[in-house]
Amino acid sequence: MKKDTIEVVEKVIHGIKNPSLTVKVIIDLNNYEFEIICDGKKVEDYRCIPLADNRTIALTANLPSKCKKIKVNIKQNKKTYNVCSLNNYMFFRVGNRILAEFNKIFARIRLFFHVLYKGTRFLWKEYHFLVPPKLIKKYLKDFKNSIKGSTLRFYEPFDQVDYNKWLDKNQTITEYEKQKYEPLISILIPAYNIRRDYLSECLDSILNQNYKNFEVCLVDDCSTLEETKETLKEYEEKDKRIRVKYRKKNGHISKTTNDALKMAKGEFIALVDDDDLLTEDALFENVLVLNKDKNIDFIYSDEDKMDERGTFCEPHFKADFSPDTLLSHNYICHFSVIRKSLVDSVGGFEVGLEGSQDHDLFLKVTEKAKKIYHIPKVLYHWRMVQGSTSMTLDNKNYALDKGKKAIENALKRRNIKAHVERDELSKYHLIAYEFDKEPLVSIIIPTRDYVDITKKCVDSIFNKTTYKNFEVIIANNDSKEKETLDFFKEYKKKYKNFKVIDCIMEFNYSKINNIAVDKSKGEYIVLLNNDTEVITPEWLDIMVGYAMQDHVGTVGAKLLYPDDYTVQHAGVVLGLGGVASHAYLGAQRDDPGMYGRLRVPYNYGANTAACLAVSKKKFKEVGGLNENLKVAYNDVDFNIKLLEKGYYNVLVPQVELLHYESKSRGLDTTSEKYQRFLEESDYMWNHWEKILDNDPFYNPNFTKKMWFKLDK
Repeated sequence: MKKDTIEVVEKVIHGIKNPSLTVKVIIDLNNYEFEIICDGKKVEDYRCIPLADNRTIALTANLPSKCKKIKVNIKQNKKTYNVCSLNNYMFFRVGNRILAEFNKIFARIRLFFHVLYKGTRFLWKEYHFLVPPKLIKKYLKDFKNSIKGSTLRFYEPFDQVDYNKWLDKNQTITEYEKQKYEPLISILIPAYNIRRDYLSECLDSILNQNYKNFEVCLVDDCSTLEETKETLKEYEEKDKRIRVKYRKKNGHISKTTNDALKMAKGEFIALVDDDDLLTEDALFENVLVLNKDKNIDFIYSDEDKMDERGTFCEPHFKADFSPDTLLSHNYICHFSVIRKSLVDSVGGFEVGLEGSQDHDLFLKVTEKAKKIYHIPKVLYHWRMVQGSTSMTLDNKNYALDKGKKAIENALKRRNIKAHVERDELSKYHLIAYEFDKEPLVSIIIPTRDYVDITKKCVDSIFNKTTYKNFEVIIANNDSKEKETLDFFKEYKKKYKNFKVIDCIMEFNYSKINNIAVDKSKGEYIVLLNNDTEVITPEWLDIMVGYAMQDHVGTVGAKLLYPDDYTVQHAGVVLGLGGVASHAYLGAQRDDPGMYGRLRVPYNYGANTAACLAVSKKKFKEVGGLNENLKVAYNDVDFNIKLLEKGYYNVLVPQVELLHYESKSRGLDTTSEKYQRFLEESDYMWNHWEKILDNDPFYNPNFTKKMWFKLDK
């Protein structure tokens, strides 16, 4: 075992009379187990919890009250290695008590300044301290609530304790009420060598559904484990709604599920694994949706995982249907209810794509479905078992290869030229769209002096960009300085595809860009701030590739602060912190993001116009940028107009640029500018209140006060 395979990041003993241990380690091992020794005796009462990145393990244990020496070991291949050792003598107990009291006081002080710092930073970034009056009371209330009796402002979804507290507070069972439309739902379950207790818990969770019009189509894939077959026979006799077919030859999951599909008599099918659990209202929640709209073909819901001790963890709060996200990875997963005729029409589950057969099916049915609906509620508990994909995708590398094949098949089916690559960090996929001929791209850069900044931006485009067919259009907003004017002359001589358009007027970001778009020759437009700098050479290849897709509206990039390490923009969440705010603002560049959001393409409500690609045709279709919004929110308004037309905005985080952020435009410090800001904010709420309150690409279970956190 190498030394760098284990790193201890936390080790602490809590309490005195009833001590408990917490140890967190980052581990790069397979097939290991932990061992806790207290005064020479093994501790049996402990829990091992994989955290969000599947490499960090939280080990918690209740200790004997008088224990003195604790050792944490790890065992692999019949060898034992010490992870860490701790002492719990009387001296340490008294010291811990004093330290605990001191820590309470210190935690209060630290929390106060932490909240003050976060709040100050937020108000500066969003409003430059010029907060709309109607929001002042709200933010003061948030501040008071944040420093009351808690060291955490939000529930952390991937902290198991936090998540279960949130579940207790927020997750309720919807009671059954007779509905006008109650279709038969066929639950398809392929089974193979599954433990009795796991299979029983799965089937019991189905039989306990408060909606009763269902059938279970169970197919045993020639199990060799007797308890599996015995359990199947037991439940087959227990309830007539459970029907079992026993295959005589092992065929793997696709063939087995197809057999279950042939057995199904229901109008809809539901997909359940043989060791997972449904909430009591899982089927009824789907039926409620169908009673609102019978034309819905495909319904999916939120899910979480269940560790080997039966405790819930790692929730997946999903967005509404997101085609570009789905193309990168199977974010839909569980719990899926699909119209059977639609599944039949695409040929069921693809034999040969075992491990990614669901992803392949979802790609096929979403191409044909009339309506797709997402229920923002956890209805499915995915059991974490050693060796399963619920623990980590590394456990089933073949599934990654099959996933790539499923995506390639979808692209071929859609007559789209592209190649698919795996992102090794997230294990999800990147799509690089291909084109026979590069269409002309017009890169529009508004500027007023600040020539040193603009020159750095332009030089990065010409020196780093691999894409060849582009023009740079400087929208000159009344520059006065000689250095700036000399720069314009020099670069017009230096580059044939460098142009300057004069926009002599008061600053109106929307109008300046609209004028430049009208005078541009490109089939595709890139709106770019002059205080940006290209990092990724293929940035235009990737962004234009997405902008060329019929369903795509705007295409955004990951923007970094000048430190080259801190994220400034990675998609915009509507309604976050007010009208809208950037997701992952302040995150680290190497953070993969929740479910790969900072690594692979995701659909978002909006992208910032600091770097935004869009086809000119679609730009014109929605009337360009709103010239009544001179400074603030014009890009958010533009993105929403595209959403209203049925397009999807997508962030491509594999494209990175530096953003020096608003250096060439003054801050809103005058009363006139402040009044304009208030008017533009009011405009957004008056025109787009519904979507600002309900961003379809940001799950409503998340708080609107901080990205991807749960409310206390």
